[in-house]
Amino acid sequence: MRILFMGTPEFAVPCLEALIAAGHTVCGVFTQPDKPKGRGYTLTPPPVKKTALEHQIPVYQPKTLRDEAVQQQIRALQPACIVVVAYGKILPPAVLQIPPHGCINVHASLLPAYRGAAPIQWAVLNGDKETGVTTMYMAEGLDTGDILLQQATPIGPEETAGELHDRLAVLGAELLCKTLSQLSEITPRPQGEATTPYASMLDKSLSPIDWNLPAQKIHDQIRGLSPWPAATATLSGKLLKVFESRVVDDAPQDAPGTIHEAFVVTCGNHTALQLLRVQLAGKKAMDAQTFLRGHPLAGKQFS
Repeated sequence: MRILFMGTPEFAVPCLEALIAAGHTVCGVFTQPDKPKGRGYTLTPPPVKKTALEHQIPVYQPKTLRDEAVQQQIRALQPACIVVVAYGKILPPAVLQIPPHGCINVHASLLPAYRGAAPIQWAVLNGDKETGVTTMYMAEGLDTGDILLQQATPIGPEETAGELHDRLAVLGAELLCKTLSQLSEITPRPQGEATTPYASMLDKSLSPIDWNLPAQKIHDQIRGLSPWPAATATLSGKLLKVFESRVVDDAPQDAPGTIHEAFVVTCGNHTALQLLRVQLAGKKAMDAQTFLRGHPLAGKQFS
């Protein structure tokens, strides 16, 4: 099939590569404009652009799809289908109507759960045991189009949002290819009402850890915010990022926030959590065992 691909971050790359490997003709790639990154603010292309250029696919980076000239450009490419994966821009009705086989989106949740920008992270933050990917026809509403296919997968008890992100990216690519190969046989079905709150973008206001909460709740916070923006705690006046943890059975009977051997921390409701991977401000991330060799903490308290 002749496909116009729209996507931007690393999550979208496996889908683009899968379309190419499956023999589809990717007539062009639309992605977000290059952005300055790092301390030197070096202008950096998004991951999808890098992949497209590696395969000699034309790349387009318009600021908006509402421009008539951009819409005409899309028409000139004559796509049979537009595939959208984490593009980051709204497709106006004029664009949705261009391809004869519609616009198909890959979304990292089992819709209608977790519509929005951060479905992977919120599924982990909320302690869900299962998530998945959905292919759907795009409509004017945000993530509200008719469902084509879905694939569920369990969320591991210690799996971080970053790890789940990488798994769902591959699962999404597989489901996309299956959807396109079976498109004429699939009966789209309406989503119905949303089953979870909107999965809004993450920010650092979610990061501070409250040690008075139960260990499982803090553990889900740490997993859901890893690798970014990361759950944080204050240790001797310095910010400590926590990327990995484990709920432990034998909880010390003392004040929440008290640190014990092997980086076990007392939490609320007589529970405890072991920190496994951390990063002190100004230092590199490291496993807890390495960190403790340079920072003996037993008996100290998170502030």
